[in-house]
Amino acid sequence: MMGARAATRSSEFRWIIPDTLVITWRSVLRFVRLPQLLVFSTIQPVMLLLLFNYVFGGAINAGGVKYIQYLLPGFLVQIVVFGSTQASVGLAEDLSRGIIDRFRSLPMARAAVLAGRTLADTLRYTFLVLLMVAVGSAMGFRFHNGIGPAIAAPLLAVLFGFAFTWISAFIGMTVKDVETAQVAGFVWVFPIVFASSMFAPVDSMPGWLQAFAKVNPVTPTTDTIRALCSGGEIMSHLWQSLAWIGGILVVFVTLAISRYRRIA
Repeated sequence: MMGARAATRSSEFRWIIPDTLVITWRSVLRFVRLPQLLVFSTIQPVMLLLLFNYVFGGAINAGGVKYIQYLLPGFLVQIVVFGSTQASVGLAEDLSRGIIDRFRSLPMARAAVLAGRTLADTLRYTFLVLLMVAVGSAMGFRFHNGIGPAIAAPLLAVLFGFAFTWISAFIGMTVKDVETAQVAGFVWVFPIVFASSMFAPVDSMPGWLQAFAKVNPVTPTTDTIRALCSGGEIMSHLWQSLAWIGGILVVFVTLAISRYRRIA
């Protein structure tokens, strides 16, 4: 019995990479075969960036810099955090349609289902982040801190989104139906997105809200990307951001895999 279990685990480990790539490709094909989903998920952040910059830009004190220079780093974090909620919707949909049960019946690595889904979403974040940088550049945004920080800033946003995707994966497998997953996703996303340094300086908020905004993981990540783009202190914000990313991955990868094994 022990030998059979060891052989099964060895086989799963051997196939986890190819199986993960297959599930990733399946998720990517879904975006290709549902072009309306890709189009609207692309148009929405472009419209929001235009509206925030031209509607609120003249009313918010951005510390003496153009508002697009202040806004875009936060916007990169915003699109990956909001985008991560689609993982919970997708997994809840697969559960309700019995697709997860179908995967269970196949001789494949079980971890590949979650790994493939989160990897596909990470590829989508990469596309959206690069698109927002291009749109922001057309609106006057510039990288003022050299090539290395200009590469690191989008990478940090994508890594932050990858961590949040595992939170959404856990929520999607917990609620199990699409409608609840859509509502549950925004309940926890809205407070951490807007109560942060993303759109306005934390010092401009009421004192009780500043306490939350300063410990909010979105704030150090936004401040790091902002410093990478425009200059300023990086390391004091970077270590906080990486600590949050590492902590979220440790906790929610464990919870998501545990939840997947229980429903499987």
